[in-house]
Amino acid sequence: MAHLGSRRGRVLALPAGLALTASLGFLPAGAANAAELSDAPSASVVSTDGPKLSYVVNVEGGRWTAASVKKAIAAAGGTVVISYDQIGVIVVHSQNPEFAKTIRKARGVVSAGSTRTAPLSVQSDNAVGEGDQALSPAEAAAAAARATDEQDALEPLQWDLPAIKADKAHRKTLGSSRVTVGVIDTGVDDTHPDLAPNFDTKASANCVSGVPDTTPGSWRPNPGESDHGTHVAGTIAAAKNGIGVTGVAPGVKVSGIKVSTPDGFFYTEAVVCGFVWAAEHGVDITNNSYYTDPWMFACKNDEDQKALIEAVSRATRYAEHRGTVNVAAAGNSKFDLAADSILDNSSPNDTTPGDRVIDPKVCLDYPAMLPGVVTVSATGAKGLKASYSNYGLGVIDVSAPGGDRTEYQTPDAPAVNGRILSTTVNGGYNYKAGTSMASPHTAGVLALLKSTHPHASPAALKALLYAQADDRACTNPYDIEGDGTVDAVCEGGKSKNGFYGAGLVDALDAVRK
Repeated sequence: MAHLGSRRGRVLALPAGLALTASLGFLPAGAANAAELSDAPSASVVSTDGPKLSYVVNVEGGRWTAASVKKAIAAAGGTVVISYDQIGVIVVHSQNPEFAKTIRKARGVVSAGSTRTAPLSVQSDNAVGEGDQALSPAEAAAAAARATDEQDALEPLQWDLPAIKADKAHRKTLGSSRVTVGVIDTGVDDTHPDLAPNFDTKASANCVSGVPDTTPGSWRPNPGESDHGTHVAGTIAAAKNGIGVTGVAPGVKVSGIKVSTPDGFFYTEAVVCGFVWAAEHGVDITNNSYYTDPWMFACKNDEDQKALIEAVSRATRYAEHRGTVNVAAAGNSKFDLAADSILDNSSPNDTTPGDRVIDPKVCLDYPAMLPGVVTVSATGAKGLKASYSNYGLGVIDVSAPGGDRTEYQTPDAPAVNGRILSTTVNGGYNYKAGTSMASPHTAGVLALLKSTHPHASPAALKALLYAQADDRACTNPYDIEGDGTVDAVCEGGKSKNGFYGAGLVDALDAVRK
């Protein structure tokens, strides 16, 4: 994408309504009794000459149902990779071209669909991180010379911290080390000197295959892979240690939950694994700066795509039920997510995309548009909606600094770049812009809120976040490029609108009891 903070460097969006009462396994044990038999065909008539694909199979509540469905999966030519019985989601590999159609007929199956359109061995996208800018030695030296005794060396370049009053918040508290934010992303380089002091290895894993791998370092990006997750982690919790940058909540813990393939795809089975892992390993907040591939918008009226939405929705609900607040980026495509229709010309992005007009009430950018997820739009250094940021009345919950082109929104000195400065791999620092950068500012504020109110539920933390956000009225007419053409229209009032939601997040209010 030409927009700053490429769509794959990522963001999500939308509120959707899936009735998933059974999705968290809350049904009584007897609810599984009707699913003991399968309608799947015998293995002798199953084709296995198709491309090897990955599937999610969503089942009715109860472990007995899952056991019955697993037999049907085998009969339909599928191999179970992992079964998340706690949410009724089974990850399957199969080379039967008719697997999804077949398994949907099995008793106990609610929905099933392929998580991709390309075979498992094919990956062809390296768009994560588009629009990065390096930090020059001259900028670093000038910043260090300007830094006060209470600032880290590069903090004078971080215009985003005073924008949400994080610098003032840090005078009261840096946050609690008992709070952990999980970065569900491309991996986190925990060897970075700004991240190592706050890194939580016990809450970190590699979920790319859909199965958590806790091998030490498996959560790191490999050489040549994106630094996107490392940048996000620095915005949340870079240590206040006299060097480099400062995070929004520099006293909390951060973990890396790697869910993207080497080429930057975030597939459903990995995302499900990420949320379940976070839920069961003490993660208080998850940050999700991506959308789930290969569909920018997955449609509930498509048999495959609705299964993907349901699987991730079950996982996010499970995480919230276990005490986790999930935060997601709204997207970098300038879309009005509350519009009657949107042209999606980038899906599926793992094979050959085509034009399709979608209804965002039916087709969701997920996990951001799922119920309960905090959806974040991006602002620039002048406090205006960033040029690339998605928006939409009733969709955007809050806004936060994501950066913009410097020529569109120039920061006040001593900052010199309109993008967001944070950590990169190999101990470095660089600038990125995107709603991917806005979401971790919000996750950081939520971490401060959790530090201040350690016993608060996810619902209470979200209520505080929205109530404390600084009102931002609509900025109409919105001509961010300055060419006389209106680039977007903001709908709503001062306290709730399509550009800024409930307002700009406020770190200082978050640390006031």
